[in-house]
Amino acid sequence: MIAGELRRFLRDHSAVRVSRSMRDTAYRVLQAKEKLTAETGREPDVEQIARTLGIPRQEVVFALEAITDPVSLYDPIYSDGGETATVMDQIGDNRNTDEHWLEQIALEDAVRRLDEREKRILALRFYDGRTQMEVAKTVGISQAQVSRLEKNAIRRIKKELGN
Repeated sequence: MIAGELRRFLRDHSAVRVSRSMRDTAYRVLQAKEKLTAETGREPDVEQIARTLGIPRQEVVFALEAITDPVSLYDPIYSDGGETATVMDQIGDNRNTDEHWLEQIALEDAVRRLDEREKRILALRFYDGRTQMEVAKTVGISQAQVSRLEKNAIRRIKKELGN
């Protein structure tokens, strides 16, 4: 009866709706975690819990995450009396700034203006990671021509970008 009440509580008092089977798995994970902690005197890792329950490691992680209360991006995590650091301050993405997006668009536009052969050479060299000799064999020209075309294409891209 107590186990049923605990399951019902976990199911009905979650801020995010999680499937019943996932909540049941979470309950089993918590029981196994308690049991292993009592037996070993230390908190078990995810791998130990998964082995004990005979379920994949990933399922244990999902189950534990499913019963974790969600956190607001504006929740304070540190305060030194003056400024307060929030969750959002900790998860900022410096790579996807407006400036980065504009540079990416400008680069794509500059590459689009190259002729097909230059695009192919740059793609083989920098996306596929091939050497100039490998590109030369693929395209059917000499390594010196690949070098010249690559150099000219990069120069044109730089000029388009204002560098």
